[in-house]
Amino acid sequence: MKLKQVSEILHAKILTKAPWEEIEVKSACGCDLMSDVLAFVKNQALLLTGLANPQVVRTAEMMDINTIVFVRGKVPQASVLELAESMGITVMTTEFPLYIACGELYQKGLGGRGE
Repeated sequence: MKLKQVSEILHAKILTKAPWEEIEVKSACGCDLMSDVLAFVKNQALLLTGLANPQVVRTAEMMDINTIVFVRGKVPQASVLELAESMGITVMTTEFPLYIACGELYQKGLGGRGE
């Protein structure tokens, strides 16, 4: 699924400046425990989380996650956005809670764990 479609499904606002519309994601993970992200996420995944701190960006980079979606309308501090941009990670925010955001993406065909 292309990020343009993800942003439309989630009514998301893009918070970073790098080109993002044509980036493709193969699966999604909704999680606030970064240790679970490290254990279960596959490449080219989208991370949905309510945890808005630099550790999320660092975990995303380690796992080759190219997009983070902050749920419940959370917007990380400017330093977190700058870190994400420096690592080439697209950041979005959606008003949806985590459960609904994951469900909407799954319903539209984006699976989890590389499905």
